Amino acid sequence: MPGTFGNSWWWCAGWVGSLAMADIESTPALSPLQNKTLGLLRRAPDPVVFDTAFIASLRADIIEAFEQFHERLGDETIFISKHRLSSVLGCEVQHLLDDNFEWSPAVAGGQVAHRAVQLMVNWRGDPAPADVIDEALARLANEDTSIGDWIAGLSEADLADLRGFAVDKLIKFQECFPPLDRRAAPTVESSVRWPLEGPIVLSGKVDLTLGRPAGAESRKVLIDLKTGWVSPRHREDLRFYALVETLRTQIPPRKLASFYLDAGEPVVEDVNERVLLTASRRMLDGVNAEIELRIEGREPVKRPGTSCRWCPLQPECAEGQSYLADREAGRD
Repeated sequence: MPGTFGNSWWWCAGWVGSLAMADIESTPALSPLQNKTLGLLRRAPDPVVFDTAFIASLRADIIEAFEQFHERLGDETIFISKHRLSSVLGCEVQHLLDDNFEWSPAVAGGQVAHRAVQLMVNWRGDPAPADVIDEALARLANEDTSIGDWIAGLSEADLADLRGFAVDKLIKFQECFPPLDRRAAPTVESSVRWPLEGPIVLSGKVDLTLGRPAGAESRKVLIDLKTGWVSPRHREDLRFYALVETLRTQIPPRKLASFYLDAGEPVVEDVNERVLLTASRRMLDGVNAEIELRIEGREPVKRPGTSCRWCPLQPECAEGQSYLADREAGRD
């Protein structure tokens, strides 16, 4: 595949929604994996248009719930991201330790790769993946952020390890995705936030967004780029983003995809009213739990799960050790 993501090849617009599914079956110039991605994300012939009364009702119900939460917050402000939402609905004991987050090569490598994808999408010419990664590393290291400070303090050997991880992910992204047509409005690390102000704010950054609404028609696709194993949490993360997008624009995205680069496989879901209602209920449950724990002082509930593998409390946690032993032995 050509290395540039800036070329406007005629078939690319189709895979993000400008062409209907019947227009083309495959494109010989693309690899089988890229053609597979094209087919999974291309929009169907029938336009997706949500009932405006449903969207208005959804927003009104959430605004009403937020107003009730405000009475319990006092002067406090709560920011809800996909990570915080998953954390508070998982093991609450571990959740209260999240303020002690530290960067690691695996987590930082994903951030570097995401920044490199952002650069590659808008880069003119045909840069080598390693050059794009070096530029992403340099830009991150110069930023006044926690990851910038962490990268700036790495030794040459540790920086080489980080660079190698990020190059691998960028190449796999190129192998999985067709070149991105500019008419499809591809954006990387797109920030979403709702509401504009208030003591409760929903926010996040979508790894890759493709398409944009056409009038009331839903055409946007939200994609999370993943490494490692499939987790139900990843689908819930994207549903949260779909909910925030709906509250922000009043037009839901049409499709969600968790793309596992190591396996070259996406898990794709169409957005419908059920998906948005489920995401709304989960978000409100998470906000309520956050208020109970951090504002009202409720005792946290210990819930063993996959996060026990990296929990700092695991050596002293009998429930976590038992859960991991059961998983190792293949017991549910």
